[in-house]
Amino acid sequence: MSHAAILLPRAVNKPFDYRIPEGMQVTEGSYVQVPVGKTTEWGVVWQLLAMSDVPPEKIKPIQNLSTLPPMPALTRQFIEWVANYTLSPLGNVLTMAMRVPTIFEKDRVYAPKNLITKEMPVTLSDEQTQAADILRAAVDAKKYAAFLLDGITGSGKTEVYLEAIKAGLKQGLQVLVLVPEIVLTQPLIQRLEERLQLPATSWHSNLTPKQRAERWQAIAKGEARLIVGARSALFLPFPKLGLIIVDEEHEHSFKQEEGVLYHGRDMAVVRAHLEQLPIILVSATPSLETETNCQSGKYTRLLLKARHGGATLPPIETIDMRQHRMPAKQFVSPHLIKAIAETIEKREQVLLFLNRRGYAPLTLCRTCGHRLKCPNCSAWIVEHRALGKLQCHHCGYQSRSPKNCPECKAEDSLHAVGPGVERLQEEIVEHFPNARVALFTSDHIATPKQAEKLLSEIDAGKIDIIIGTQMVAKGHHFPNLTLVGVIDADLGLEGGDLRASEKSFQMMTQVSGRAGRAEKKGKVLLQTYNPDHPVMKALIAGDRENFLKREAEYRRAAAVPPFGRFAAIIFSGRNESEVKQAATQLRNAAPKQAGTQVLGPAPAPMTQLKGKYRYRLLVKSLKNSNLQQYLRQWLALAPPPSAIQMKVDIDPYSFM
Repeated sequence: MSHAAILLPRAVNKPFDYRIPEGMQVTEGSYVQVPVGKTTEWGVVWQLLAMSDVPPEKIKPIQNLSTLPPMPALTRQFIEWVANYTLSPLGNVLTMAMRVPTIFEKDRVYAPKNLITKEMPVTLSDEQTQAADILRAAVDAKKYAAFLLDGITGSGKTEVYLEAIKAGLKQGLQVLVLVPEIVLTQPLIQRLEERLQLPATSWHSNLTPKQRAERWQAIAKGEARLIVGARSALFLPFPKLGLIIVDEEHEHSFKQEEGVLYHGRDMAVVRAHLEQLPIILVSATPSLETETNCQSGKYTRLLLKARHGGATLPPIETIDMRQHRMPAKQFVSPHLIKAIAETIEKREQVLLFLNRRGYAPLTLCRTCGHRLKCPNCSAWIVEHRALGKLQCHHCGYQSRSPKNCPECKAEDSLHAVGPGVERLQEEIVEHFPNARVALFTSDHIATPKQAEKLLSEIDAGKIDIIIGTQMVAKGHHFPNLTLVGVIDADLGLEGGDLRASEKSFQMMTQVSGRAGRAEKKGKVLLQTYNPDHPVMKALIAGDRENFLKREAEYRRAAAVPPFGRFAAIIFSGRNESEVKQAATQLRNAAPKQAGTQVLGPAPAPMTQLKGKYRYRLLVKSLKNSNLQQYLRQWLALAPPPSAIQMKVDIDPYSFM
């Protein structure tokens, strides 16, 4: 073979032909450096060619060949599958597998830390043992099988899938564990290392360039065998992958909303199928998509009904806020205050959950009614009083908190409306001045090290009251935590999201599950203005089965996911009329197809984002339709002008 088709990690849909210099031993998957314009770039040999259709004088030679192992054929096949499914440029998907600029500079030695842990002996219950036996057998079989490890909070799901990890490592295979949040990597790694006495490798965006290069090479060489990472770890070039685990599979943060738009859980199932290896989805509150796949027989459910070690699920009660006349600046009911006091008196810990960052979600002027808004987005700007700044959580815009109203210039007229976690902390400190209070949010815990430090303080009993957002609800084990109070249980129940009720049920169940996980019994109090809402009733009754059944009936009747398909087409640009015109032109060019509806164009709920106006079309089709083929044919009919960006989101999770 004298030529090679080389795929570059950029927005291209096909490889480019290059000449192989005489004596260079290139194989498919080799990493090579090639000239691109006036510079050079590393790419992957996608195909070897006996000859090229490109005129010889236009074909440039490969300049360098990396000594790293070639990208495995199954990894390249996975990249092609993802690009085809998401309608993304092939090179953009390759970028996710090569997003480490320094990996080809030199061979690096990855030396994980020396373990000084002590193995913690654990005795599995009968139902844990039964599930573990099935998973071990699946790993030994070395073929595709999909499992849902479905266990109530605190049932010891991690201990069960640890047995499957052991089986994979025993055979010299690599194991990938995906987690929905970066801050969850370190606590899980610590637990895995204690049980396995083997170093685990983390992979996430918070690593330094040197760490990423070392770990990427170690994974590509098969030296790193146990990898715990965020969704991007799915695209690493594993040569000996034998098992994938998706922890907290229901979490919507597995959906990537920037760049290539994909769902990490769903693409993990695809990679497991392509590589013919088992995959374990883990959750106490499975997504309706996963639940439906279990009922159809595509996935095997392994059920854990009891909490580990004899602990029991905490009872959940609602506090009807309609019956409480709360002072203007107070958000914690007297009933919850009393429960907090009793818990602290017993030297037990409290978790207060409020899924709002900052001090207040809205700031307005008492004089003229002006609301402080982000200049770049259709969103109110959030006050972070501790930092003395205002911040947009959509684009990152920041400014100092003004003393006067920007509109009418009235002095001291700006008023915080509604509580965020910082305002809740202020109120709690007033009630309990001697309590040790800590915030557990993405604004305060941005790295795995910061999370590790706070978690160790909680475990050591140095914190009495934890105040957190959704970050605190995911997978944490606090043995001395016995009271969970949810400040605004109604938050997220309404809106245009078809998954609103499902997400709220999952979130409330998960945060409730932090209480009473050891010998001490727990209790959960939900502050709500709508105690008769189906979500509240299901939580109190502990009736997940009927809740999901009702949710499935509603979605099936509406023919929406998982019983139908959606694709969103989002147009964005600086000029609103041009954006609307481009969306309208595409809508008018839509081919007619039985079972397919095109809705819109309409302004996106977040009409302006990062300084750009946004319009969207929503395509609704039947479950078994070839939606991608329809979209390819349609999108080619009316491409937008260069000033307008068009983004296609297959299976959208966010409708903003």
